[in-house]
Amino acid sequence: MTGPSAADLLTAASAAQELLGRVPDFAAEVPAMDGDVRKIVVHIASCLTWYAHDLVAGPPESVGPMPQWPDDAAPADLVRELGVAAGVLARVVATATPDDRGWHPWGVADAAGFAAIGIAELVLHTHDVAAALGLPWTPPAGPVAATLARLFPDPPADGDAWAALLWATGRGELPGRERVTDWRYAMEPR
Repeated sequence: MTGPSAADLLTAASAAQELLGRVPDFAAEVPAMDGDVRKIVVHIASCLTWYAHDLVAGPPESVGPMPQWPDDAAPADLVRELGVAAGVLARVVATATPDDRGWHPWGVADAAGFAAIGIAELVLHTHDVAAALGLPWTPPAGPVAATLARLFPDPPADGDAWAALLWATGRGELPGRERVTDWRYAMEPR
């Protein structure tokens, strides 16, 4: 498996949970995601659940699970559920064979691809929350570098992987490079 591991996914999830657990108001708006913090946390947990399902389901598209959490769930419970969803995906990634593949709208991926998009969901949307609320946050470097390398075939080789991932997903700028306005993950195994 070339790319991030199940351990990288759990490391990213722990960092996201730490930041999200400190958010004082889950009704605070996150303009980058057109919703509030609660919606973003549920979105991340739902994606992680979907990714685990998709890798187990295999290459054909599946109607999949419909994860749903109660509207009145406490913020601490939602942050915990995000960790549970990351744990499920990490276990699926850890037990996948090198030949296992799963469907995603952007292409069929291997376990490393699903670990990478899981990490991307965690770190990018946690960043969206942190930026909206003015909270300083930087995700763990190892999972970010592995995710950047796995999902973007020609990542900028110079500088900080986190700045490059933000740039590659249209969330930041890099000196000497045009701003990214349209992007897509490279899901195919490499």
